[in-house]
Amino acid sequence: MVNRLLTMQSQGLHSFGNLNNTSPKKIQEKIMTNEEIKKNQPVDEEKPTERFDRTSFLKKMGTGVFAGLVLPAVLNNKLVAAGKTVTQNSDKVDLPTLPARTDDEDIIITMQRDLQRALQKPVDQRKWSMVIDLRKCVGCHACTVSCIAENKLPPGVVYRPVLTEEIGTYPNTTERYIPRPCMQCEDPPCVDVCPVHATWKRDDGIVEIDYDQCIGCRYCITACPYSARTFDTGRFYTDGAPGTGSIYVGDNARKYEEEPTYGYGIARYREEGESPIGNARKCTFCIHRVEKGLLPECVVSCIGRATYFGDANDPESLVSELIGSPNVMRLKEEMGTHPKVYYLL
Repeated sequence: MVNRLLTMQSQGLHSFGNLNNTSPKKIQEKIMTNEEIKKNQPVDEEKPTERFDRTSFLKKMGTGVFAGLVLPAVLNNKLVAAGKTVTQNSDKVDLPTLPARTDDEDIIITMQRDLQRALQKPVDQRKWSMVIDLRKCVGCHACTVSCIAENKLPPGVVYRPVLTEEIGTYPNTTERYIPRPCMQCEDPPCVDVCPVHATWKRDDGIVEIDYDQCIGCRYCITACPYSARTFDTGRFYTDGAPGTGSIYVGDNARKYEEEPTYGYGIARYREEGESPIGNARKCTFCIHRVEKGLLPECVVSCIGRATYFGDANDPESLVSELIGSPNVMRLKEEMGTHPKVYYLL
């Protein structure tokens, strides 16, 4: 039933993958120096310094079909090289100070200890994973709302929706809630379909999107079997809001929406013609928080403590223990994507 819900949701989003009436997006490169980036926000990603003017190239070459079929062959070597140069920053950071261990400590503190222990290891030895206990989820959507606030997500972009499933036989029925973040697959189908190699799997297992490389073709949205990707069309919640009168929204609301986001550790402003507007977007496991020693926002905001996060390669971690439970399952395992999000039934 859960897989059927995901299939129905996926079919609803597949229409975004049609390129026949979609022109390549116009986007202006935004390159920040290391000094500027550090001034705004500590960076955990070293982005490639070598770029090409993809907007001009696509204008000259024509249709989105060409971009999907011919562009990879023309620029394959350059793009692959660019993707491989993106490495995770291994610089030491000042981790939060945790209280002394107690027998009844909150699992948030326990996972925080696991997280700090994982950050002491090389990046390629980590395997960030998530476990969601469906028996504890009450469908409050606190994770969805906190994710929107943390990442300043615009209308139409949702990283962590909560699906609702009715189980049982009438009149003895009940509802089960299924939070659905990005699965961060071991074998992500979204990576192979990208014609410009703008998405790839990092050494720690996080599937990343290079917004500067993305041309907005939306192939990855169609390819994802979990409907975990959405498209940033450039809208704001305050679009069309009244500027005067009794229901005046106020200037601060729009200013909040225009504040920078820090996905993948890079400060980005949502401005017309600049990334991430016109890009595919998805859950990042809040890697910008994780690499600073903080748990993902959905984990700390869960009122039922239903979401667990940590390094699955650490046999002493809480998530590693839960993954070994007999009542654990993953969505659409038959597709061979090997998702790193597990569910307890």
